[in-house]
Amino acid sequence: MRLRPATADDLDGVAEVFAHAREGMFEYIPRLHTPEEDRAFLSGLLATTEVWVAEDATRRVVGFVSLDGSLLGHIYADPRGAGVGSALLAKAKELRPAGFHLWVFQRNQGARRFYERHGLQLAELTDGAANEEREPDARYEWRP
Repeated sequence: MRLRPATADDLDGVAEVFAHAREGMFEYIPRLHTPEEDRAFLSGLLATTEVWVAEDATRRVVGFVSLDGSLLGHIYADPRGAGVGSALLAKAKELRPAGFHLWVFQRNQGARRFYERHGLQLAELTDGAANEEREPDARYEWRP
């Protein structure tokens, strides 16, 4: 596996990972956007935030992480890619040595366990009123 900064040319791979992860992990979240809207969102993400991709041996994108200041806005990994999420989170720690925070849905217990295993601490629970999905969420922080 190789990590590298993303480019606009990675849109297809990033969109595939995003769609696959959201379909497989978030059955409880209503589909709010079309695939075309998701692609437009991801294109903007690639253009306006720091995005790193993980590639497998065939150069296929198997995960990505986006950072915007101290916010880790997105981290998605193809579930078939063992260790991809850990590598991306380690890269985020390297890129943000002063720390960062992220949001996760409270129901996403697998992700919450993953973050806690990697040293992130629960900082806040909300009722979800401030997110688009209206799903209760949790803010985690990593501080070195």
